[in-house]
Amino acid sequence: MPVPQTEDWRAIAAGFQERWNFPNCVGAIDGKHVVIQAPTNSGSLYFNYKSTHSLVLLAVVDAQYLFRVVDVGGFGRSSDSGSLRNSAFGESLRDGSLQLPPDTVIPGAERLGLLPHVLVGDEAFPLLDNLLRPFPGRHLTREKRMFNYRLSRARLVVECAFGILSSRWRMFKRVITTSPEEDDRKDITHTYRRVHG
Repeated sequence: MPVPQTEDWRAIAAGFQERWNFPNCVGAIDGKHVVIQAPTNSGSLYFNYKSTHSLVLLAVVDAQYLFRVVDVGGFGRSSDSGSLRNSAFGESLRDGSLQLPPDTVIPGAERLGLLPHVLVGDEAFPLLDNLLRPFPGRHLTREKRMFNYRLSRARLVVECAFGILSSRWRMFKRVITTSPEEDDRKDITHTYRRVHG
C-alpha cells in the first residue's frame, strides 16, 4: 500500500477539517491486535496484554474511514507506541520524510502562526511534532477539555474503521492459525486493501 504523497495528505486534511472540524489533520492512527496461534519457539514475543498471542496492525485512516497506511507485523507484546517506533512509517514520521504539506496558518487562529499537519492518536502514542494525543489528567482547563473532545472525535474514525473491518472480514474475530511469516502479513494487508473495494 503506497504511502500518501503531499497532495493526498492535503486532501485528507481537507476531509478532517470539513467532516470533523479538526484542521491540519492528515489521519487518525491506531493499532489493532489480530489474534494468532503462538508460533513455535516464539516465547513471549507475540504474547500481549490481553493474554493472547497476536500481531499488531498499525493503521492510519482518513476522515471517510478509508485505510491510507497499514503496517502489518508488530509483535503482540509491543504497545501501539512501540509498533509505531519500529515501523517504516514511524521512522518516516520521525525523520520528516512523509512528504506532509508545509506548515500552514489556520483561519481564525492566525495568532498561533504556522502549524504543522498532524496525525491524531490516543494516549498510547507519543507526542511528536506531527502526532497529537490528548492532554493527560482529569483537572484540565476548559480549553484543554475542548481540545481533547475534538481530538477524540477526529480519532474515533480509526476505531470505527477497525470495527467495519472486523464486521466485514470475520477472520479478524478469530484465531489465525498460520505462522506470522511474510506471506501471511501480505495476506492480511491484501484483506485491508479489499475492505473498500
